[in-house]
Amino acid sequence: MISKAQEEYLKTMYVLKKQNGNIRVTDIANKMNCTKASVNKAINNLKDEKLIDYELYGKIELTSKGEELAKKILEAYDIVYLFLKDVLNIENEEAKNEAEKIKSVIDDNTINKLAKYVHKVLDLNNLDCGYDINKEKCRSCIRRTTNKKV
Repeated sequence: MISKAQEEYLKTMYVLKKQNGNIRVTDIANKMNCTKASVNKAINNLKDEKLIDYELYGKIELTSKGEELAKKILEAYDIVYLFLKDVLNIENEEAKNEAEKIKSVIDDNTINKLAKYVHKVLDLNNLDCGYDINKEKCRSCIRRTTNKKV
């Protein structure tokens, strides 16, 4: 189990990889508004957890385990955000801030139930297929259906 701060670093690394094709200490520090020393400490912790591969002054790469966890973190945020914004009609910025706080304290079982509810209420698709936030196949199916409706 990693800390909320480590989750934020991992999520940021995943987003940077998708946006830029690479992950650099400077980019992480800039995006998270923190020092390079803080980033280096987080990198070492994530490396110890086997979530990233990194050699001093080398490339930072997410391991498959790290990438899967980053996707799960982002998906949990998205589910909570959709619930707050589109179901409860909370303003966009407030929904973003609240989703960040909420997603870090609820467990996978609650996220799974919330995902089913949100998708049913928003009529995105039917999640009676046994949706589970820990299974990539179901998440891909949901993303594909969601993207078609947008």
